[in-house]
Amino acid sequence: MEFKDYYKILEVPRDASQDDIRKAYRKLARKYHPDVSKEPDAEKRMRDLNEANDVLRDAEKRAEYDALAAGLSGGNGAAPPPGWERDFEFSGAGGAGDADFNDFLNGMFKQAARKRQGYAAGQGGAHPGQGFSAGQGGGHTFKMRGEDHHAEIEISLEDSFSGVTRELSLRSVQLDEQGSPFMGTRTLSVRIPTGVKEGQMIRLAGQGMPGEGGGQAGDLFLTVRFAPHAVYKADGRDLSMHLPITPWEAALGGQVHAPTMQGEVEVNIPAGTKQGGKLRLRGKGLPGDPAGDLYLILDIAWPPADNEATRAAYQQLASAAAFNPRRHLGVQS
Repeated sequence: MEFKDYYKILEVPRDASQDDIRKAYRKLARKYHPDVSKEPDAEKRMRDLNEANDVLRDAEKRAEYDALAAGLSGGNGAAPPPGWERDFEFSGAGGAGDADFNDFLNGMFKQAARKRQGYAAGQGGAHPGQGFSAGQGGGHTFKMRGEDHHAEIEISLEDSFSGVTRELSLRSVQLDEQGSPFMGTRTLSVRIPTGVKEGQMIRLAGQGMPGEGGGQAGDLFLTVRFAPHAVYKADGRDLSMHLPITPWEAALGGQVHAPTMQGEVEVNIPAGTKQGGKLRLRGKGLPGDPAGDLYLILDIAWPPADNEATRAAYQQLASAAAFNPRRHLGVQS
């Protein structure tokens, strides 16, 4: 896969402003457009110009391309060595994964197509945050809302139970003092609401991509994921846990203590409880309206026969019970 230097194609320096890029594209497009150009390679040059312009004129795509080029060339912007595409890992808006330059282009041009559709819609009746605004001298400039971004945030069940403010570091496109885009890391304070569920999205208004032409910024949507918990498993706002009980508690019934997110409680084990039986504690799950429930899955834990007294007790039980758990299989013992 050939790596293309878009700045070289447009004949602009790597720190060129967006206005410089627009002017360079118009100038070269007039020179190489197949309808007017007499250059033998006009059609190929025009394709390369369109490709370069589609990436560099967009702040997000340009910043991702710059990060890609820097990672491949060691930061000097030169062409990468042969075989670079086999080892490069690219993390974009859709998540991390192996990708080569072709993957990058495919993702960039899909975004470009969506923006062109939005541009056309803006001509007839602009979507919120995009359209035309009057410029100096009676001209018009196109204004477009920035794209929304999606990310995941991992929290604990305790965070959901009590609510918490978390610091989140995100790698995203930013603009320097000259308005040029670059990939940087920013830190956001995120308020995790009480009772948030796994898979629920938290919207941070205006924390997505910056808009174009003065358009408003997009939003950031955070999908909540729960970190694995040592005791509980979540299903919506309901929680479940395995509660060990003794054989005599299962057979005879009785009161035992169980943990909950709100503290220890006493529960009643019915006589004759079987392995895997469930008890439901209403309102002891994650808070909400209504609150979730806590389900106790009962596991019968047998004490090991690791001393004389325990072995004697098992022998006595074997004699007293005369119990054959395999009788339903048609065997005698």
